[in-house]
Amino acid sequence: MERILVALDHTPRSKEVLAAAIDLARRTNAKLRLLRCVGLPPELPANVWALPPAQVTEQLMQIAKKELEQDSAGIPPELFEASTVHVGVPWDTICTVAKEDDVDLIVIGSHGYDILDRIVGTTAAKVVNHADRSVLVVRIKGVKP
Repeated sequence: MERILVALDHTPRSKEVLAAAIDLARRTNAKLRLLRCVGLPPELPANVWALPPAQVTEQLMQIAKKELEQDSAGIPPELFEASTVHVGVPWDTICTVAKEDDVDLIVIGSHGYDILDRIVGTTAAKVVNHADRSVLVVRIKGVKP
């Protein structure tokens, strides 16, 4: 294994997803590529909609980049290859980036299970169903599906 794509969303479970990916990278001498997907969340404050769409997207991307920097701070340098932020639908973006970057494995958290996840399905489930390579779904101890 040479390259692992780690999809993070900067939720509390991201730390455990990243820890699992670091452990796997150490065991296989692989490099980690971190990915954060940015989409327009439905719960944006009303005043945000008055801004030009490009400005809203840019602000969300800047926040995501800072959060991804925080997430990557604990990765040993010899295991870290890159981190990127993309705008798009998370499951589709993860699958596309995995193919473009020719990674050997995708690592993702198991679920978010908010109301939207229950209606349209989780990002993890969609990645598992659509990715053209192996996916490791990290389950968080003590969190029921």
